[in-house]
Amino acid sequence: MKYIDEFNDPALARRLLDDIHATATRPWAMMEVCGGQTHSIIRHGIDQLLPEGIELIHGPGCPVCVTPLEMIDKALEIASRPGVIFCSFGDMLRVPGTDRDLFQVKSTGGDVRVVYSPLDALRIAQQNPDRQVVFFGIGFETTAPANAMTVHQARRRGIGNFSLLVSHVRVPPAIEAIMQSPDCRVQAFLAAGHVCSVMGTAEYPELAARHRVPIVVTGFEPLDILEGIRRTVRQLECGEHRVENAYPRAVQDGGNRAALRMLEEVFTVTDRAWRGIGTIPASGWRLSDAYRDHDAEHRFDVGGLTTRESSLCRSGEVLQGLIKPHQCEAFGTTCTPRTPLGATMVSSEGACAAYFLYRRLDATAPRPEEATPVG
Repeated sequence: MKYIDEFNDPALARRLLDDIHATATRPWAMMEVCGGQTHSIIRHGIDQLLPEGIELIHGPGCPVCVTPLEMIDKALEIASRPGVIFCSFGDMLRVPGTDRDLFQVKSTGGDVRVVYSPLDALRIAQQNPDRQVVFFGIGFETTAPANAMTVHQARRRGIGNFSLLVSHVRVPPAIEAIMQSPDCRVQAFLAAGHVCSVMGTAEYPELAARHRVPIVVTGFEPLDILEGIRRTVRQLECGEHRVENAYPRAVQDGGNRAALRMLEEVFTVTDRAWRGIGTIPASGWRLSDAYRDHDAEHRFDVGGLTTRESSLCRSGEVLQGLIKPHQCEAFGTTCTPRTPLGATMVSSEGACAAYFLYRRLDATAPRPEEATPVG
């Protein structure tokens, strides 16, 4: 890619849309498993330009949103302790825990700092050898290599006051869980291009074959998404269920080999809870035994917390694709970006935030296919 404008060309978008309209002969439901793609879809109105029977279901693709409440409460507990410098990306600071968020911890004296890289947190640990420095490591496969490399550097350089609070999740097991749900109506997936740029596509063919669903690796610009949808619709209409790479400028089938080696050294696959969904087997990473000394959960012994979700928030149903954000009674009233009930409203990649930012005034009654199962 040379210029972003190349992937926002309205004439090319029209041609792709015309092809999709000409190809689709029946209703189809596909899920994008990426919050960045969700925001691009809503921002550009892509879902409103598609044939009436083509539905885009917004999946659990926001890493902030799926971070479990228990992990948020553990972060709040650690950040509140004296002698701790708690570092995080900025999008985690307003994610609500059971009764507060990191901003509130900061306002009551906790040393909570926004950083732009885990290496910034490692540098803070070097500069403050008498303090414990914790980095909140969340996200999908995309952010995991940088966090793994930072812990690797901490051990290699003997920076013993640095630890990682790990809440990493993996996409393929989430797809498996979605397809096994009795309420599932997903017939195809748009796979997240940045995840596949790290991991490659090796885990997807078996999923596509077993569940008989097309999986198309897709980018984030309007033309990327339209091309992904076009390829997906063509497969659905032909009864195919293959993995296609529609994002070859960034994704290779084998992924990033250096990143994969670092992940294999530092992390171990584990069961992981997803907020609003529950525990998915083998869907996350934890630090391996060799790096246990840098595990913040182990270092600070923060088990046994009692958590409580808001009874008004339906973000779990949003994350599972069971409802659209505007179908939640709290949307835009008691739940707004300033007063979020759930992470899907506060996160920059959350579906509720996308609907509030780009479509709050015209998101009224759902289209028929949003309320009626497809297929």
